[in-house]
Amino acid sequence: MDLRGWDCADVILFSADAYVDHPAFGAAVIGRLLEAEGLRVCIVPQPDWHGDFRDFKKLGRPRLFFGISPGCMDSMVNKYTAARRLRSEDAYSPDGRHDLRPEYPTIVYTDILRKLFPDVPIVLGGIEASLRRVMHYDYWQERFRPSILCDCDADLITYGMGEKPTLELVRRLNEAINDFHPLLYYDENGEASITREVLREVAKELLQTAWLMKKEDIPGGIKQDDIVLHSFEDCLREPKLHAENFRHIEEESNKIHAQRLLQATGNKWVVVNPPYPPLTSEELDQSFDLPYTRLPHPKYKGKRIPAYEMIKFSVTLHRGCFGGCAFCTISAHQGKFIVSRSKESILKEVKAITKMPDFKGYLSDLGGPSANMYMMKGKRQELCEKCKRPSCIHPAVCLNLNGDHRPLLDIYRSVDALPGIKKSFIGSGVRYDMLLHDWKDENLNRAARAYTKELITRHVSGRLKVAPEHTSDKVLNVMRKPSFSLFRQFKCIFDRTCREAGLRQQLIPYFISSHPGCTVRDMQELAAITKQLDFKLEQVQDFTPTPLTVSTTCWATGYHPYTLEKIFSAKTPEEKKQQNSFFFLWKDENKKLRK
Repeated sequence: MDLRGWDCADVILFSADAYVDHPAFGAAVIGRLLEAEGLRVCIVPQPDWHGDFRDFKKLGRPRLFFGISPGCMDSMVNKYTAARRLRSEDAYSPDGRHDLRPEYPTIVYTDILRKLFPDVPIVLGGIEASLRRVMHYDYWQERFRPSILCDCDADLITYGMGEKPTLELVRRLNEAINDFHPLLYYDENGEASITREVLREVAKELLQTAWLMKKEDIPGGIKQDDIVLHSFEDCLREPKLHAENFRHIEEESNKIHAQRLLQATGNKWVVVNPPYPPLTSEELDQSFDLPYTRLPHPKYKGKRIPAYEMIKFSVTLHRGCFGGCAFCTISAHQGKFIVSRSKESILKEVKAITKMPDFKGYLSDLGGPSANMYMMKGKRQELCEKCKRPSCIHPAVCLNLNGDHRPLLDIYRSVDALPGIKKSFIGSGVRYDMLLHDWKDENLNRAARAYTKELITRHVSGRLKVAPEHTSDKVLNVMRKPSFSLFRQFKCIFDRTCREAGLRQQLIPYFISSHPGCTVRDMQELAAITKQLDFKLEQVQDFTPTPLTVSTTCWATGYHPYTLEKIFSAKTPEEKKQQNSFFFLWKDENKKLRK
């Protein structure tokens, strides 16, 4: 700050991740975005939350607000396995250290800042707060929790991918300063800064934010088109009511024209304003084209940041996923509508990667939340604007969906043609059901076949990972995944294509045990079928209930939120361990299960 001649910062961000100046890391994106608006931005990565809190004090009071970014991954998923055991390393910390991040950093950081700076606004962002913006089930505490705003004294949440609400927020706050708002704070030099009262007054109706307020403070009162959810207390008494609530929460997260959600919690109300419409391609390009160094901060020299090592030579092509998998948090955070980067922006980033000193010519991934959804959207957008289906491909592919793989093939071929690129791999998950679907248009079917062949012959680094998730169609229907018969078809195509091309490659399937609806009998059948297909499973996991998903709602309430019918879940550690062990029948310790 001294070198730049700053007497104070406009925004100070506290991040629970190591700082990596890369478009895959949320704190870097928001920091660069605000910097591009002319703001003075400071970022404090992984502050020490013990002792005298010097990391929280050293930069003083910001002119606009403190922002808290708890990390690219939910802090509890990042730290613990489904069995609640400590993971081998923290993927977003130097050398994978576990001691640089508290549990629930959003709450811990907010509590410290509120003690030190009682009247400075605190804005929450990132996936931890985003997925806890309303009532949710916390698997690690084994209980339902209200909005995270009830657990910490922050002022608001900007949920989802935060570019639009954050930019609009700082513009409104700057206007309040320029207009000499009567509730501003003035320091000894007469410099104005924002107070909590000012933020609440000017940003209360900001889209894509969540607030905690008294009923009389709800802007416009409770309106006719608001969705009033069952109260937190009523849901605690009758969990089925939480299942009813969740359907509204998911649908409003995936609509272009959403409604406001309200939920009474104690003597206050959680107010979730509707999200912004999806970004345009031009807006997404602007976010990715900011001047990132693509490197960890120099303070980490000589240290390994596992998550960075995984993505340092990868490129994100699009945002959003219309798969709507029941156990996935993408729709709650990014939404289902695909926003794709332009070809020019993608090639610009690839060229920047080729200039990195340790780049050897191999891109680890050209992908996104799902690898093969680039540029896909509804043929008639006016139908999409009325739609509230959480998935465009389950239980059947929407007739309005344009599943053209040609733009993605063009990206692959253009990237591979660049000087310095030896090979580009696809590390993101591929939706093989979209490759096998009959699009009722021979041009699209031909493109899907061409994509499948090119994927298998040119973009697999020896092993192609796909996610059938289970073999039981009953369980797959709960998961919102296609029938296992489609995986069998894809395996036949994969094996034949590799054989014809003279390639020795493996198809590696992902599977989940203990998912709602899955019984021991289902796992026995999975073990038998995968053995018949000659798979020795390794990419497997036990279901981990994470906030704000259909699957977690089923698991926690015992009811499916869309049918309100009862649904079985393996809940005890013994039940979950038994189901998971069917993945490993070939191990000696599981001999008894084979009988």
